[in-house]
Amino acid sequence: MVRAPAGTLAAEEWQTRAETHATAADALTAGHRARRATGEKHPVEDFLYEYYSLKPAALRRWHPGAGVRLAAGPTGPAPHAAWRWYTTDDDGAVRLDLEAFLADRGDTVRYVHALLAATAARPAHLGCLGLHEWAMVYRQDAAQRRHGLPLRLGAAGMDAVVERHPIRCSHFDAFRFFTPAAVPRNALQPTRASQPALEQPGCLHATMDLLKWSLKLGPLVPGDLLLDAFVLAADVRRLDMQASPYDVSSFGEPAVAIETAEGKAEYVRRQRAFAERAAPLRERLAALCAA
Repeated sequence: MVRAPAGTLAAEEWQTRAETHATAADALTAGHRARRATGEKHPVEDFLYEYYSLKPAALRRWHPGAGVRLAAGPTGPAPHAAWRWYTTDDDGAVRLDLEAFLADRGDTVRYVHALLAATAARPAHLGCLGLHEWAMVYRQDAAQRRHGLPLRLGAAGMDAVVERHPIRCSHFDAFRFFTPAAVPRNALQPTRASQPALEQPGCLHATMDLLKWSLKLGPLVPGDLLLDAFVLAADVRRLDMQASPYDVSSFGEPAVAIETAEGKAEYVRRQRAFAERAAPLRERLAALCAA
C-alpha cells in the first residue's frame, strides 16, 4: 500500500472503506428497495425513509468526515471531488471544505450542537410506555388513522388505556400528531421553540432523531456513524410499533403490551438499553459540531 501523509487515507484504504460501507448500506436497505419496486408498504420498516425523507442512495454514500484527506489514486482524485462542499488540494487529495460547508450549514451545525448537548446533560426519563402512539389515534375515526392496521385492543380498549395512564411526552415531533382530544392530556405542551429545553435522552423519538441529525450534518458525519444511527433508529422504530395500539403481528412483530405489568417492564428495560446505545452516538455528533 502506498504510504500517505498524516491525516490522509491512501487510495487503497479509503476505497475499501467506501466499498464496505456501500455493501453494508445496501444490505440494510434491501427490503425497502424491493418493496418500493413493487409498491408494497411496511409500516414498521418504511417509516425511517418516509418520515426523514431518507433515500437509500444517501445512506450508501460514504463520507470520511472532517479533517480527513483522501489521497488520489491511479485514476485521479477521489469521486468526492465532484461532490458538494469538497475541495481538491494541490497534491490531488480531496477533503471536506469546512469553510464552504459552514457558510451554508453553520446555523444547522450550531442548532444541532446546542440541542444534542442539552439533551445529553439531562437524566433519561423512562416509563413513558410509548403512549405517544396511542395519543395519535385517541378518539379518532378509523379513516383518519395513519396506518391501515387493526387496533390490538379495539377502539374502546385503546381509548381506555390512554385514559388510565398519565402522558408526559416531551418530543414536539411526536406531540404535534396527537389528536385534539389527546393534546390536553399531555403533561407537557412542547413546541418547536421549546425543543432544546425539553428533549431528553430516554425519549425514543429523540434517539431516532440521531439519524435525522446525521443526515442534516451530511459530509461532516463519517460513514460508520451514519450507519450506526440508522441501525439504532430502525431498532427503536420496531419497539415503537410493537408497543403501539396497532396489531403488527402480521409483520412478524410481537406486541409489547404496555397495558400489562409485564409489558411495562419490558418497555422500560428496552427503552433504557436504547438510551445507553444512543449516548455515545449523541456524544460523537455533538463533538463533530463543536469541533
